[in-house]
Amino acid sequence: MRVGGEAGTGRGKRSMWRGVPRWARVCTILGVVMMVLSGSVLVGYHALVARYEGAVGKGDLFGDQAAGAKEKKSDIKGPLNILLVGVDPRNPKARPLADSIMILHVPAGMDRGYLFSLPRDLRVEIPAFPKADYSGGTDRLNAAMSHGSAVPGQNPSAAQGFELLAKTVQQVTGIERFDAGAIINFTGFKKIVDAMGGVDMYIERDVRSEHLQPDGTPRQLKPGGGSYLGPQAVYKKGNAHLKGWQALDYVRQRYPRNGVPDADYGRQRHQQQFVKAMVSQAFSADVVANPVKLDRVLRAAGQSLIFNGRGNSVVDFALALKGIRADSIETIKLPGGPVETGRGYQGEQLLPTAEDFFAALRNEQVDAFLLEHPDFKQKSK
Repeated sequence: MRVGGEAGTGRGKRSMWRGVPRWARVCTILGVVMMVLSGSVLVGYHALVARYEGAVGKGDLFGDQAAGAKEKKSDIKGPLNILLVGVDPRNPKARPLADSIMILHVPAGMDRGYLFSLPRDLRVEIPAFPKADYSGGTDRLNAAMSHGSAVPGQNPSAAQGFELLAKTVQQVTGIERFDAGAIINFTGFKKIVDAMGGVDMYIERDVRSEHLQPDGTPRQLKPGGGSYLGPQAVYKKGNAHLKGWQALDYVRQRYPRNGVPDADYGRQRHQQQFVKAMVSQAFSADVVANPVKLDRVLRAAGQSLIFNGRGNSVVDFALALKGIRADSIETIKLPGGPVETGRGYQGEQLLPTAEDFFAALRNEQVDAFLLEHPDFKQKSK
């Protein structure tokens, strides 16, 4: 069954959208990482679009506006590459680090997607970036956003940092151009999840929280630092219904001692699962058929997102991607491992087969690649 309009109902299956108001279909996914949307024209459509489009933050994430570029396409066509960067802002004076770096690749058919993450500790060559007076160098990938965010005499700019991060990711993957990008405030995701009434996720193994107690309050820092004291929130293996703080806490865990044996690769997998779970939850009848809850979800989503569509709005992209549903997004696991030197752990590196995946992505041959490399598919359970 396809989510979007009436597509996919010709197979004799009852559409999940039958009986749901069309305005609810249009608004469901605006602001929720712009992955999926069911669009249609209706009375009051423009007013609704203006309400939620206005809630989404705008930013010059690729430097196009500064360059005076106008790259708007009247008809968005695939293949598309969309860069999604998660941040956890704490202090407006501190340079932002990219906590999560995801790429959504949409093939030419525009009816499915591939979602993969790059390790934030990946050792990379970051290009020079005169805007931030950065001369370039070797560092971890998440530092590209920090280096690029420097603005003399002002607080750091996450949007400007995104531009350098995008250039760095292009070098790593060989992707020539991103068609859209978004900065996602992970703390804001708590508000989205709570507005939806929680999110249903499958917990693949018992995981204990590094930072929070069972009631969600912070654990006490051990004297001298380095660890924490007190009881830990525990996420038990199996199907779970998580509150906002629980979902965010779960996808932050990355230490083997807390039940994540593959460290940051496990955290990447959990974050991808979280994104898909949020999309599924947003499409549930409990949300789309409840105007009050739907309005809360969309306003919370808008407050958590800074979007740039290279001249196209979030609505344009939402309508273009209306054929994609949560179960048509394949999550990808890139193989990698630690970089060790005489100075100890220096970060992460990708294995050579990751380069083959990037080549397949650029040449629109991902399906064929996955047939030969099924281990690249993330396991949901």
